[in-house]
Amino acid sequence: MQYWLMKSEPDVYSIDDLQRDGEEIWDGVRNYQARNFLRTMESGDLAFFYHSNTKPPGVVGLIEIAAANVVDPTQFDPQSKYYDPKSTPDGPRWQTVTVRYGETFPQAIPLSTLRDTFSPEELQVVKRGNRLSVMPVPPEVAERLLAMGRQQA
Repeated sequence: MQYWLMKSEPDVYSIDDLQRDGEEIWDGVRNYQARNFLRTMESGDLAFFYHSNTKPPGVVGLIEIAAANVVDPTQFDPQSKYYDPKSTPDGPRWQTVTVRYGETFPQAIPLSTLRDTFSPEELQVVKRGNRLSVMPVPPEVAERLLAMGRQQA
């Protein structure tokens, strides 16, 4: 099993939205490095849900990869802001995953705490200027993050 961190702006799609929906496609990723990470995910992997572009940003819960190697349908929709005219159904450029709600932590783990706890080499989200929306999390860091999220109850 692999661990990941996946960012979303809570006013676009929050962990509360995912809890309500149960499962949802993680669409709209248009960064090649993030897409390549999505391509390596497998069903059963776990991801930390990170609320970005909010005050304070931070890890708010845990989600599971429910389905891997899903073609992102927004790339074919001319009405979508994620439309890619170079992508075709026979040659899609953007793959993603379907995620399933896992749990919401009692308290978010704010970015400031993450920076105090982890180095940029341990957790990429604490690196200044990191804009990736999807990134791997090493297992030993994931275990610490999970313990931090659950102990705040």
